[in-house]
Amino acid sequence: MSQLDAPPPEPTSLRLLDALRRQVRYMHYSLRTEEAYVYWVRAFIHFHGRRHPMELSHAEVEAFLTWLAAERQAAPGTHRQALSALLFLYQKVLRQNLPWMSEIGRPRADKRLPVVLSADEVGRLLAELDRHPPSSASPQSLWPCTAAHGLLARLLYGTGMRLLEGLRLRVKDIEFDRRAVIVREGKGAKDRVVMLPAALEAPLRSHLSQVHALWADDRACGLAGVQLPNALARKYPRASESWAWFWVFPQAELSTDPRGAGVRRHHLHDQNFQRAFKRALAASQVIKPATPHTLRHSFATHLLHAGYDIRTVQELLGHADVSTTMIYTHVLRMGGGAVRSPLDSLLLPSPVPSPMPSSAPPPVPKRVPSAASASASAQRPVASPAAAAPSYAAGPAPVFPRRAREPAPCYHVLPHLRLTPNFSAAATSAS
Repeated sequence: MSQLDAPPPEPTSLRLLDALRRQVRYMHYSLRTEEAYVYWVRAFIHFHGRRHPMELSHAEVEAFLTWLAAERQAAPGTHRQALSALLFLYQKVLRQNLPWMSEIGRPRADKRLPVVLSADEVGRLLAELDRHPPSSASPQSLWPCTAAHGLLARLLYGTGMRLLEGLRLRVKDIEFDRRAVIVREGKGAKDRVVMLPAALEAPLRSHLSQVHALWADDRACGLAGVQLPNALARKYPRASESWAWFWVFPQAELSTDPRGAGVRRHHLHDQNFQRAFKRALAASQVIKPATPHTLRHSFATHLLHAGYDIRTVQELLGHADVSTTMIYTHVLRMGGGAVRSPLDSLLLPSPVPSPMPSSAPPPVPKRVPSAASASASAQRPVASPAAAAPSYAAGPAPVFPRRAREPAPCYHVLPHLRLTPNFSAAATSAS
């Protein structure tokens, strides 16, 4: 059993982790950040034999990070996350600002190009998500509509939203009149507006009508309302039970709130969709290492390839800096920055034809000449058989050079990818 799989720590460490959770919530960090920080602090304590972090110093922190990078071969992003958790523990929880904290080096970030699917690959993937609906042991008949993975994937690809942004959509966030979707509290706690694809208007209306039946059933059973951000549940006690705040993609089964708010209906779990996406990816025979976030990369790349300017794509993606959006311009280019290889400029010879098999070829049916062709052939001079057909008895057939064909574009743009008038912009070059 590895150090990270050790049993829960002793009560002393539990009290320390409780203080860590309170400080994370005081700083208004997300639940994912809280879970990550608790995980790495617990791993750090187990690595040093459950000693209290007050007894540890620079050498122990460096030893843990070295083991993480050398033995566990963690990625630079994982290394930086563990370091951030330990610095938060010492500076914000233990209230220590020691000089050695600034001496710990951070690993250099790797520059990776995003994985992008072509239009054909996206179409095959969406078809597989529709062909294999998710299965569940729940006896509820509303399960297929509450876990519409195909509809969710189309919404992610058609709007460029992140996975959690799509899962946390409320009914009030979809405006059919303006054909817009409002993304609330996206990455960095920022709101933005994206377009609602016209192709999803009718499916979304049908989906919401079925979800409304699930919401009415919850109200009839007297279940607790859905989770609301911050203190809105205390300020508006009945808002959590309203239809406007209900999830667009609710989970079929009830779940326990991770922060102690009781049993209620949560939105569709991200892991359920990720597993369904992985199965559909294998069934569609797409060999790229794609994830649900790849649909967001494909959205941005296809918009830039269609001619939309990069500022418009930046606003739709919610990037604070245009340099983050510029990474998709590198994906647009062909291999080697669209530089033509000198090999394509050569006159490549065609392969020498293989000798004919020993068996006689099938007889060619004779064509009966018409009267006009017979008279025309009578007027033409008759050539000798040697002149009519060249003889290859002296050697192999002559080889005629041909020019190499130019490669086709890597990505094909779907014809229906167009922004609505509310978000249209002049089509300029993406570079």
